[in-house]
Amino acid sequence: MAKKVVATLKKKDGVTYAKVIKAVRSEKTGAYTFREEMVPTTEVKDTLAK
Repeated sequence: MAKKVVATLKKKDGVTYAKVIKAVRSEKTGAYTFREEMVPTTEVKDTLAK
C-alpha cells in the first residue's frame, strides 16, 4: 500500500521531486508504520515497485 504523490516540490535546476509515503507492516507487532521519501518524479514508479 502506498500513496503515490502527496506533495510536489520544484527546485531551481528544473528537477521535480515528489514525496512518496509507504505503509510498511512490522514483522514483530503486525502494526503498520509509514515511511516517507523524497524522490524525483521520474523514479516514483520504481520506488513504489520495491
